[in-house]
Amino acid sequence: MKFRTLSLQTSLAVALALGGAVLAPLAHAAAPMVKTQAPGFHRLMIGSFEVTALSDGTTDLPAETLLHSQAHDIPRQLKAHHWKTSVTGYLVNTGDKLVLIDTGTGALMGPRLGKLDANLRAAGYQPDQVDDVLLTHAHPDHLGGLMVQGKMAFPNATIHMEQAEVTYWMSPERMEKAQAMERSFFAGAIASLTAYSEAGRLKPFNPGADLVPGIKAITAHGHTVGHTVFAVQSRGERLLVIGDLIHVGAVQLHDPAVTIAFDSDEKAARATRLKFFNEAARDNTLIAATHLSFPGVGRLSKAGKSFRWMPIEYSTQLR
Repeated sequence: MKFRTLSLQTSLAVALALGGAVLAPLAHAAAPMVKTQAPGFHRLMIGSFEVTALSDGTTDLPAETLLHSQAHDIPRQLKAHHWKTSVTGYLVNTGDKLVLIDTGTGALMGPRLGKLDANLRAAGYQPDQVDDVLLTHAHPDHLGGLMVQGKMAFPNATIHMEQAEVTYWMSPERMEKAQAMERSFFAGAIASLTAYSEAGRLKPFNPGADLVPGIKAITAHGHTVGHTVFAVQSRGERLLVIGDLIHVGAVQLHDPAVTIAFDSDEKAARATRLKFFNEAARDNTLIAATHLSFPGVGRLSKAGKSFRWMPIEYSTQLR
């Protein structure tokens, strides 16, 4: 029996008649979706220091109920800005020391957060390489990452936090008298710091201390009793890591007088924010803010009584 070569038109007709079966081997399955974000780290240089912003994740903070203002329609402002809350820590490699400023939430605030450890590793470091951990304050989204599965996450690190902050949050007596939300903050601080304290690795400092060559503590009380800003300085360049001086950029940049329920002294927190923001805008100082959109690094400019946030631009070169 002889077979004749079919024309293209005839081949297509046969394929259609057979329901496309002839062409099936030529089809390709759709590529599966990844459904995960890229590793969350971003590097920049401050003089000779390498700073790596490390994302702990993002969350939906109920800011419309937490922010305190009688002058603004906060839900409308939040909706207009499509706002999300970032949680970020900052790793400073001075060349001699590896210093982590704030540790993220660890296991204290649910599965959407707690990613700082993974992002530190993705950035090329291991937790046991960290020499010093500097804490802006003792809220769970700043010190929760100190512990992992009941063990010290940074076994070779010395933990530094202002003495007033340590004294306040490590007090079981104060915890018993606190309201429900604040009581959980006490519990998180005690659980996160006790192992380091027992190991002799918790070193409280006095306001204004020079903690590591090139990193200085600056008093910024109000949000908590010992809230601290850290100034990172090298070769004439400066970065202020400001912790919780701001939580919700969509509202508090427009009106820095707006406070939040987490502030222990709202009047002092408002005054401290205005002081640091005015100075940073005047001096064109680079700042790193835990809760502004990752990596949370940029500058402020003054616009009347408001401020404008100018985030750093992404570059493949660190300079």
